[in-house]
Amino acid sequence: MNYPVHIVAVGGLIENEEGKILMMRNPDRGWEIPGGQVEPGETLTDALKREVKEETGIDIQVGELRAVHSNIAKRLQPDGVSPIGSIVSFGFTGKAVSGELTTSDESLEVKWVHRENILDIINEEFMKDKVDIC
Repeated sequence: MNYPVHIVAVGGLIENEEGKILMMRNPDRGWEIPGGQVEPGETLTDALKREVKEETGIDIQVGELRAVHSNIAKRLQPDGVSPIGSIVSFGFTGKAVSGELTTSDESLEVKWVHRENILDIINEEFMKDKVDIC
């Protein structure tokens, strides 16, 4: 399989009417904000809307761009051989507008979490850094 040399990704700190933040539990990384890879020909905001809907069932309105992260660590693709390319990730805020919480292959669990508690449930340091900035 040919993997991209550079990956563009998006993530969203999505808030509901009560001020809670949308969180999902990824099978590999644990709790994190929804998001993922931008597909060819897709805008950053369209990618975020698609990823949030696919992973959580929630339709969103994208807010402000709040963070840009890069990851150039040497890691391997799921095949265990091919290197992961450098990743540039754009972090946005957003508001939930409709939909019902739904899980997917990428989200074992989905829930709304009080803003002050989100850092407590995240295991991965890189994700804590992303969330803390937004």
